[in-house]
Amino acid sequence: MQICWVIYNGSLTSDKFKDQAELLKEAAERAGLHALLKKNYDVMMDLTTPLEGRPDFVVFLDKDILLAEFLLNAGIPVFNDPAVIETCDNKAKQYLQLAKHGISMPETIIAPKVYPSFTIRDSGYYEQVLARLELPMIIKEGHGSFGMKVYLIETEEQFYDKTDALRGVDYVFQKFIASSRGRDIRVNIVGGEIVAAMYRYSETDFRANITNGGVASVVELTDEQKALAIRAAKAVGAEFAGVDLLFGANEEPLVCEVNAAAHIRNIYNVTGVNVADAMIAYILRKLG
Repeated sequence: MQICWVIYNGSLTSDKFKDQAELLKEAAERAGLHALLKKNYDVMMDLTTPLEGRPDFVVFLDKDILLAEFLLNAGIPVFNDPAVIETCDNKAKQYLQLAKHGISMPETIIAPKVYPSFTIRDSGYYEQVLARLELPMIIKEGHGSFGMKVYLIETEEQFYDKTDALRGVDYVFQKFIASSRGRDIRVNIVGGEIVAAMYRYSETDFRANITNGGVASVVELTDEQKALAIRAAKAVGAEFAGVDLLFGANEEPLVCEVNAAAHIRNIYNVTGVNVADAMIAYILRKLG
């Protein structure tokens, strides 16, 4: 019997992370596999001792990229690949990849590296950003999930306070897409195919994330939305992806971001589609 590990982060206290892992474990067992849940610290990254009890593959639901690389270096197939996880975990790196492949997205400027004890406040750089993107705008930290560390900047005072606070942090400036305020679409993709999608909206927040109070419903995607979501996942190399789409001024789709470890409980509750089954089926097909 084939063995798979489903790895999630053991230091996070929210039950949603274990729940995500359990959905994958149950799907693997339905497919006839022996599945083991592993917290990331359950696997000792001992570089001098061979790994014991090696699985046939790993479904990696964490952002512990060093652990993912450790497992891959041991010759174990890891899904998603650690390079993909790393790219998607840093939004600045992700937008570089999306732009490289001509993916439609909000106008984006990657902030220059500024060391914490220094400033470029008087260089004229920030005035150029304000002139190009105008207010309101979005500032996103490189690392953040569930809509966290995404800021709607409406005044120059907020802008300069935030850029001062983010010295030493990777982040981006983005055009605020007013036509998509409080609404987006989440598209789950497995192996280049769309498995499920939901429309998310919020009446109280500029972000539509369910974690921030948004609600969701089933959505019928347009051909344009389908094509863009698939292209975005491919651009970052993600075999499993949750692609978030915004609505442009004429309802044209724009990529908000691509998630390499997208949570699948909410989309399951909304659509009745268990993305975990598609993920396990894809892995088994790929590994033969």
